[in-house]
Amino acid sequence: MLTSEAAVTIVANAVYITALIVCVLIVPSLIGGLIVSVFQAATQINEQMLSFLPRLLITLGMLLFAGNWILQTLKDLFIEIFKQAGMLVG
Repeated sequence: MLTSEAAVTIVANAVYITALIVCVLIVPSLIGGLIVSVFQAATQINEQMLSFLPRLLITLGMLLFAGNWILQTLKDLFIEIFKQAGMLVG
């Protein structure tokens, strides 16, 4: 039976995994952007491509590096939700 505790547990687990995946992709990009911003401030180069391109490359690199883990984590989450769905209905 679907109780409020079970629903909260399912939603909390989904939100946690979503936040974890977003952090894996975004935090390295933020660090790269900070480094580029410090470089731009030190050299007074205000080129828009210099701030955009490294963050794009870092994000794509993280997708290549952690893509398998991200897909595996999402697959495990969905399998667990569908396993619980059978028990929660009846």
